[in-house]
Amino acid sequence: MTVPTAQPSPNPAVRGRAPRIGLLGIMQPLYDDMIPGITEHQARYAARVADRLSGVAEWTVAPPVRGREEAERAVRAFEEAGLDGVLVVMLTYGPSLRITRALTGARLPLALANIQPEPSVSASWDMDDMTYNQGIHGAQDTANALVRARVPFEVVTGDWEGPEFAERVGRWARAARAVRALRDLRVGVFGYPMNGMGDARVDETSLLRVIGPEVHVIAPGALHRTMAGLPEEPVRELMSWEDSVFDVDPRLSKEEREDHARMQLGIERLLEEAGCGAYSTHFDAIGEDGRFARLPMAAASTLMAKGYGFAGEGDVLAASVVYAGHRLAGDGHFTEMYAMDFPSDSVLMSHMGEGNWRLAREDEPVRLIKRPLGIGGLADPPTLLFRYRPGPATLASLVALGGDRFRLVVAEGEVLDSPALPSLEMPYGRFRPDSGVGGCMDAWLRAGGTHHMAMNTGRRAEDWRVLCALAGIEYVPV
Repeated sequence: MTVPTAQPSPNPAVRGRAPRIGLLGIMQPLYDDMIPGITEHQARYAARVADRLSGVAEWTVAPPVRGREEAERAVRAFEEAGLDGVLVVMLTYGPSLRITRALTGARLPLALANIQPEPSVSASWDMDDMTYNQGIHGAQDTANALVRARVPFEVVTGDWEGPEFAERVGRWARAARAVRALRDLRVGVFGYPMNGMGDARVDETSLLRVIGPEVHVIAPGALHRTMAGLPEEPVRELMSWEDSVFDVDPRLSKEEREDHARMQLGIERLLEEAGCGAYSTHFDAIGEDGRFARLPMAAASTLMAKGYGFAGEGDVLAASVVYAGHRLAGDGHFTEMYAMDFPSDSVLMSHMGEGNWRLAREDEPVRLIKRPLGIGGLADPPTLLFRYRPGPATLASLVALGGDRFRLVVAEGEVLDSPALPSLEMPYGRFRPDSGVGGCMDAWLRAGGTHHMAMNTGRRAEDWRVLCALAGIEYVPV
């Protein structure tokens, strides 16, 4: 299922673009007289490393750095180029004090690749070989400086030509991309958050300062005016696209579908104008406004499928983590735990009617249905109905602990191939945690995990751990 070109372009923050990483090779001029040409020799080594890792990121390789000014100039160039992170590679031993200012002042996520040109020590080695392969103590010196400066960073030790090293660097690069995206994120909130819901509340200043998302309030009136001002052509195109992708309920009237289409297009236009990569709506804010006929349920599902972060009830934390899930794994999905099913050791996952249909089962159509909904006090909202695709999955909940402390609670498990629930008219699936329902729920509640969360397909706990390490977020697997 793909979005045709007639539709607005997918959110550029999510799909298609590989992480863009700068490789900063460190050495020093001490060895120039001892080994003429060593700088050029090790520059070729750095280029080979980048070429080997070309499958996990796009690389910008700086000339070998041998002093403080060169290091600071290279890092500034990476930042000005809009890269996602910096991989530091010791080309020889490089004293940390020559690069400490550059790295501790860097605005980009960092990783230290503890590698060397040759994977094994050979009896044929001479002093040249020893010098080429002595990066480990430069890595120790540099890591010590970063720890003392309290700068978050990841470490990847291994044979740079092996698949495990590429996999780990790829994981870090995706996490760096997600962290960078969060630092630039603006979350649009339509109206106001749900009254009385405490686990979604956050000090917006702390969220902006520590992780990066900025909250941008959008008045419901702006949405109403935007909907009314839309021309007919994009509305028809959206409805035609839905006809080609979804199994459309014949009970849906043209009026209902046009109103829903205008709401979706209006939301997206306002998000684009405000530079928002994520958003949240609250049913009361829409329902009590008095100018809307229905809630934007199907709109949330398709906008998530296009790469926008989303959460219900004005939940900025959950919208941010869904957005990060897009950048980390490509398929962020908003959900919550509805009920426990002890016989299957699983939890029924769903929400009022929003869900990323890219997570739908492939053996069943995604249905656009006419669906009665009492919440909000409005007319029936067109809703996308599907069951989650069976297989490995990961849940992640962003928790505000007060002050500048944030925690990510993460659970790995499996979406079960469970029987359908014919009366449930919203996206759903059953998630079995690896730690079991009892163990997972006990640990989730002790950690303060929220009731809104992101889901990704696959086992993504390690991806989230790396993101937390780079972003200064406490990581709690349950």
